[in-house]
Amino acid sequence: MKKIIVTGCNGQLGRAVNLFFKDAADIGFVNTDVGELDITNIDKVMELAREVKPYAIINCAAHTGVDACETEYDKAFKINAIGPRNLAIAARETGAKLMHISTDYVFDGKATKPYVETDATNPHGAYGSTKLAGENFVKDFADRYFILRTAWLYGDGKNFAKTMLRLSEDHDMVTVVEDQFGSPTSAAELTKAINALLFTENYGTFHATCEGSCSWAEFAKEVFRLAGKATQVKAITTEEYGAAAPRPAYSVLENRMFKLTTDFMFADWHDAIAEYIKTL
Repeated sequence: MKKIIVTGCNGQLGRAVNLFFKDAADIGFVNTDVGELDITNIDKVMELAREVKPYAIINCAAHTGVDACETEYDKAFKINAIGPRNLAIAARETGAKLMHISTDYVFDGKATKPYVETDATNPHGAYGSTKLAGENFVKDFADRYFILRTAWLYGDGKNFAKTMLRLSEDHDMVTVVEDQFGSPTSAAELTKAINALLFTENYGTFHATCEGSCSWAEFAKEVFRLAGKATQVKAITTEEYGAAAPRPAYSVLENRMFKLTTDFMFADWHDAIAEYIKTL
């Protein structure tokens, strides 16, 4: 029986991971969320790891409130950087593999072509900088790790697609940013990618997003089309939207390491969101 500790088990990815492996007889999940395990407390993390002696730790926990991270920097740093550091130390001591989830926000968004894993990072804003610190701690302290950078995630929980559908109930028109580009990625597809790596020795940093890219406005239009909603999308600029924290204008990721080292291929984002809308 391979025991796997999952942090952030109640989030979109944590739920998707549990769903994917629910019939796997040889895997036993130890599910934790903030109520069961404070990943920012090294003593608590070590205590659990020594008790469980896990085959792997899948870290789905993060402070993902991009605007909130600006005003709660210390809290964000503890969850996004100190937490992964603690899990990395625990993984190394217990001989476990560490699967750590990171983000497109480690880049500045000024590229003109998709980012590959070896491109220079340059986060703008607290969320990206704390997540990059987390990546670096994982590299410093874990012996056997996978870092998966994903983007625009949606699944069972609060996300952009669900927000759009909720707004469509009582709005004929919604305003959505048209000058930010990325790759909407389903938690179900990301879980398949985790499965493609977790039981291998293929360690390192991987980009992990659905294939293809779009703007937020294009994504909203596709959600409405698939759901049969008549709601119109009014495209606006990032400046007009006026968010508290900076967002990368272009954070499309190329899954180069997956393509070069595995036979796993992410679904196209159109297909993945169509599958998701069907399940709602």
